[in-house]
Amino acid sequence: MKSKRKIQTVVLGVILLTTAATANAGVPLNNVEGVGGIAFNPLAYTAGTPNGIISKPQLGLWRVRLNKAKADWNSESVATTLFDRLELSYGNETVSVNGLGKNIHKDNIGAKGLLVKENTGDIKWIPAISVGTIYKQTSFDTPGVDKNGYDYYAVATKLITETPKPVLLSGGILSTDSRATGVFGFDKKRDTTWFGNIDVLPLKDVAVGFEYKQGADFGAYKNANYYDAHVAWFANKNLTLVAAYVNAGGQKSASKIGLGDGFVLSAQYAF
Repeated sequence: MKSKRKIQTVVLGVILLTTAATANAGVPLNNVEGVGGIAFNPLAYTAGTPNGIISKPQLGLWRVRLNKAKADWNSESVATTLFDRLELSYGNETVSVNGLGKNIHKDNIGAKGLLVKENTGDIKWIPAISVGTIYKQTSFDTPGVDKNGYDYYAVATKLITETPKPVLLSGGILSTDSRATGVFGFDKKRDTTWFGNIDVLPLKDVAVGFEYKQGADFGAYKNANYYDAHVAWFANKNLTLVAAYVNAGGQKSASKIGLGDGFVLSAQYAF
């Protein structure tokens, strides 16, 4: 864990030293699983800077500290888009939970297809609409629980500019078999849940927002609901920095599995 944190610190330092403050970056970010979104949820927008057939990729680093479970949750990812329509992503997560005795490693391979582009036909009220899937695999091993599984989702995202300050709205549905997003394995059953995001841009280079993800209920195992409040600073055309408070459930309801709350830092770099 210590060596990985050092590597992440060096990478972030290089990013900070080599980027010049010109135009500003924006969404989507690489979420914790590597998919173009915010923190937990995907957005309908695809990741990467447009550059012909294959977009310039973007990188994401996340550092999550959940105090109740004494859990450190780290993520590194890369995402790019083909033909401005098909996003491909890869994310690797390392989770250290007090009492487990060893780290959990989780890999995520994502594909997202943009079905409808925002404002298609110059109609301002049309959102971007995408569908996607994420193949996940965890090193967590427990009897009766699968070590790999799939998420499927559909999401719509719209930037509203007619308000005094721009507002980004996004929401979707998710079919999942993941326990704690898959860190603790994959259930034999599936559940369909919903998720949503709202962000306001009080300044052209700052976004303030809220994110919610409903926990999947598999009967014997029930995931807690997740939410976070975040601030993103689009430092320049390449770099975005994020700070957030996250609640991963488990504090008020013993019937749902959660890891408590904590604080999050993220650095995102778009080439």
